[in-house]
Amino acid sequence: MLKAIGLMSGTSLDGIDVALIETDGERIGAFGPVGYRAYSVDERALLRQALAEAVSLTDRSLRPGSLRRAEELVTRAHAESVEAFRAQHGIDRSRIDVIGFHGQTVLHRPQSKLTVQIGDGAALARTLNLPVVFDLRAADVAHGGQGAPLVPVYHRALAGALNDNGPTVVVNIGGVANITYVDGDTLIACDTGPGNALLDDFMLRMTGEAVDRDGHAAARGRVDESWIARALTLPFFAKPLPKSLDRNDFAALTLDDMSTDDGAATLTAFTAASIARVAPLLPNKPREWIVVGGGANNPTLMRMLADRLGPAKVTRGHDLGWSGDAVEAQAFAYMAVRSLKGLPLTYPGTTGVAKPLTGGILAKP
Repeated sequence: MLKAIGLMSGTSLDGIDVALIETDGERIGAFGPVGYRAYSVDERALLRQALAEAVSLTDRSLRPGSLRRAEELVTRAHAESVEAFRAQHGIDRSRIDVIGFHGQTVLHRPQSKLTVQIGDGAALARTLNLPVVFDLRAADVAHGGQGAPLVPVYHRALAGALNDNGPTVVVNIGGVANITYVDGDTLIACDTGPGNALLDDFMLRMTGEAVDRDGHAAARGRVDESWIARALTLPFFAKPLPKSLDRNDFAALTLDDMSTDDGAATLTAFTAASIARVAPLLPNKPREWIVVGGGANNPTLMRMLADRLGPAKVTRGHDLGWSGDAVEAQAFAYMAVRSLKGLPLTYPGTTGVAKPLTGGILAKP
């Protein structure tokens, strides 16, 4: 078993999740501690600026304008996160075999074979004096895959450890929502639609804070079901599986002067409805939907999911003993070990790539 630290900075732009696991790349030997480093207001502003400027990129190696400063920020913040994590938990550098570094996605256009994650893996390896596996999406996209979602291979390991029979879906709700369907040897995955991104951006405009904390605003509001019905006619929802999204693919949607509460309720319900929309596309009816990521902490969203996915059981990963907020960070630790061993990260049923494919670049200190 190898000890790996995984790092994830997601599309919600809230901060960096850190997690330690022990794994051989197939089984999970042990879960270690988890941690978190929030981005400051100024850091989030720079990342949002980089997202806006990345829209014009056609070469994934270029870093014009704010993108270079944002990449330096991402690299520095991840290094700080690992060092603070090690210090907090008394983890000696010699005990760590590899770092799994996702970076920050600023553009994802697999149809153009273009996916951009900023963050300098080689510089991170030098700073930490540890081997770093990074750029984990590029190989899949270069070979015709969607490059997302990447976490299903880890979701399979988690679900397999439950020893339950019947189809299970793991739902990850970050800025974008995605699902992994596990049923024996069958592994299917896709992005389903917006996770927290639309809601967070709306709340930032309306209140100055990029979150509907504990779903309070959505709980007070009225859902506009006709708005949701129109939104679900967008071309993405008619595409076959697998499929993936860029964080800003739904940014053009407007809420027709809705109040803060009604807008929050409608966008939260849209996330739930878009997840439920994928259920009929799966081979068998799922027995259970297990929710992880930031969305699992929103009671209003969880209630809406239960209403739309019933009679199937809807459970939080937390309630199964999983580190729900850190599952993606754990996944990148797991995938770093798989990358070292040349094991597949993506599959035809998860990204549409022609055959199971490994990925990632190893940077040595």
